[in-house]
Amino acid sequence: MSALPAVHATAIPGLLRLELDLRGDARGFFKENWQRAKMVAGGLPDFAPVQQNISFNATRGVTRGMHAEPWDKLVSVATGRVYAAWVDLRPGESFGTVATQEIGPGDAVFVPRGVANGFQVLEDGTAYSYLVNDHWSPDAIYLEVDAADPALGIGWPVPLDDPAVEMSAKDRANPALADVAPFPGPHVLVIGRGQVGRAASLLLGGDSVDLPELNIGDPASVAAFDFSPYDVVVNAAAYTAVDAAETDRAAAWAVNATGPALLAAAAREHGFTLVHYSSDYVYDGTAEEHVETEPLAPLGVYGQSKAAGDLAVAAAPQHYLLRTSWVVGDGNNFVRTMLRLARDGVSPSVVDDQVGRLSFADELARATAHLLQARPACGTYHVTNGGQTRSWCDYARMVFAAAGRDAGDVTAVSTEEYAAGKVLSPRPAYSTLSLQRIRATGFEPVDADEALAAYVAAELA
Repeated sequence: MSALPAVHATAIPGLLRLELDLRGDARGFFKENWQRAKMVAGGLPDFAPVQQNISFNATRGVTRGMHAEPWDKLVSVATGRVYAAWVDLRPGESFGTVATQEIGPGDAVFVPRGVANGFQVLEDGTAYSYLVNDHWSPDAIYLEVDAADPALGIGWPVPLDDPAVEMSAKDRANPALADVAPFPGPHVLVIGRGQVGRAASLLLGGDSVDLPELNIGDPASVAAFDFSPYDVVVNAAAYTAVDAAETDRAAAWAVNATGPALLAAAAREHGFTLVHYSSDYVYDGTAEEHVETEPLAPLGVYGQSKAAGDLAVAAAPQHYLLRTSWVVGDGNNFVRTMLRLARDGVSPSVVDDQVGRLSFADELARATAHLLQARPACGTYHVTNGGQTRSWCDYARMVFAAAGRDAGDVTAVSTEEYAAGKVLSPRPAYSTLSLQRIRATGFEPVDADEALAAYVAAELA
């Protein structure tokens, strides 16, 4: 069995160099050139390759330069050696950054979309291999840059004006870096106009969150929608009227269960990455902290519909399912309600036996952007703000204090007392979600108390 590859960062963000476990003897060598579980565990993005290409190069000096495409790739050498070079053509501070590396059979390099890739052959009979996560298309976006541009400063071992260099006329005519526009980012569609949808669209630059022609709960509407332009679809649409769902079952299931199932089928057909947001209500709330692998056990119709949607999304080949709790953003929410009551002189009763953490919509958007950039293993990730677990009553008192009211004006009551005479859906007593898995990807959630203080200050300003 081969060991986990050693993964090293480079000068270009997301460009990763791998040391492969090369097993050799008198007959030759063996290596695992791509092994998803081990390479993702070692730190490589879960990039889901769909096509493998081989470039055979007959003689030393063959130079293939510098192309960027709208897909990720894992490049390696089957036999021989090359001097490889990369130029970051993505927008941002790293545009124009160069990295170089001599690679042989014991090496591989993960090249993100939008990073130009080229190489020069150092040994006769070199076979250069690359796995890509999209099929070649003549209609795809391609960018080139001149491998000889002095602005790049690439130290090709065989100078490009040497007679030994074999290079296509097309590659020699590539433009200089100064004449290259940055590579466009992934095409993102954000579905849903609520707090999370608006925050995600603002951060990710997605297309409209208001799509009257797309009703995700209607199979005919989804079938008629053209998903082909999109690399990522973020589903922030949800039926969130928890109590109304107890009697409005069909509407809750259409949006929360049928919709995600239809989007998962579209993801399989069109190849986009599906991002979907779920809820702590898929758990029964008996565990004081919930991990992603806990069996689903929803208490009410809303939670049942969300759990069904979770199971459907898991069937999408490339998906990130973000479970969250107690969302606060730009819209009607608990914090704004407490601020209004504080201003109006009302002294509310708030439950103190339901505990969890607030999740601010911009934090969910930030986690989404992180997952789409870092590309850890697909699956379910819990995302809330970090810090201390609190009850609804605790948060209400913090809001009152920040608004200049006495925190004691908020009366603590039990869920049973609060629900007396009302028709309410059952709530989980414990909504705290473990953040260990999302933290392991390099994402550190902002403390919920700090985020609440900043949110309230902005509301009061």
